Amino acid sequence: MLLPAAFGLAGQEAVFRAGVTLVRLDVQVVDGGRPVSGLRAEDFTVLDEGTPSRIVYFGQEQEPLWVVLLVDVSGSMRRYLDQMARASREALAALGPGDRVALMLFSRNVALELPFTADRESVAARIGAAVGEGGLGSGTAINLSILEAARYLARAAAGEAGRRAVLILTDNAGLNYQAPDEVVLRALYDADAVLNAIVTPAAKPPPAPPPGRELNPDFTPPDVFSLARATGGEVLRASNAGEAFRAMIQSIWARYSLHCPAAGGAPGAWRRLEVLLSDEARRRYPRAQIRARAGYFLPQASDESH
Repeated sequence: MLLPAAFGLAGQEAVFRAGVTLVRLDVQVVDGGRPVSGLRAEDFTVLDEGTPSRIVYFGQEQEPLWVVLLVDVSGSMRRYLDQMARASREALAALGPGDRVALMLFSRNVALELPFTADRESVAARIGAAVGEGGLGSGTAINLSILEAARYLARAAAGEAGRRAVLILTDNAGLNYQAPDEVVLRALYDADAVLNAIVTPAAKPPPAPPPGRELNPDFTPPDVFSLARATGGEVLRASNAGEAFRAMIQSIWARYSLHCPAAGGAPGAWRRLEVLLSDEARRRYPRAQIRARAGYFLPQASDESH
């Protein structure tokens, strides 16, 4: 996947809402593979082009969560979908009363199975019913499905407070047609969403193209690994999708939300961000890793969304 140099592998763009001059950061801190909870605003330092930025809002569990479950129902995924369905009630029980979940299914085509709801039982029931889904065609349109999930999330949660995420279950196999990674990333950024993925044990990123060989830009291999990194999300490789589903929901729920003032500058200019733990927090968690956005674009004068 080709990305602007400013993004890096763990980059995310901040999304601006109309009339708002704050940059929103969805931050995950893990230590030994487990999410770190209980951190405070003073445990973080945000650098904007190397200069400390003020954290004007900080939240975690108290902020509502919007999650789109994006489930691959192609033939190769039936066993994993069944595992996810059996664990869905327990996994979704970890969410808070103000959290909302939507369910989308895909193979060759994409369908909104259940719009955003706080009814966990309905979501679990629909996941179970999806095990026998066969009406979405033959194939695996991964990028198209993520694109549709991001666009739906942007519409459905427009103007609403809260953290936003897309969680995809897939084997990362197939071929994207006219849905390049750059377009998908832009949609995720516009939705202010982090992409997380549960993948099968054999799933792997696509190999690099041979030197000097030109590939058809209309046909690109899927790479949820890179898309997740580029939005600050994570990928769990799991032989049991049910166990991974429970772990991923808890991990998404434990992320932090930080808002910082946007800097001045030319519209459309890139601003590099870095999120660090304070010296005191780093002493408590010396091996901690941070997943967060690498920067943001200053909004265009005519762009009301970011």
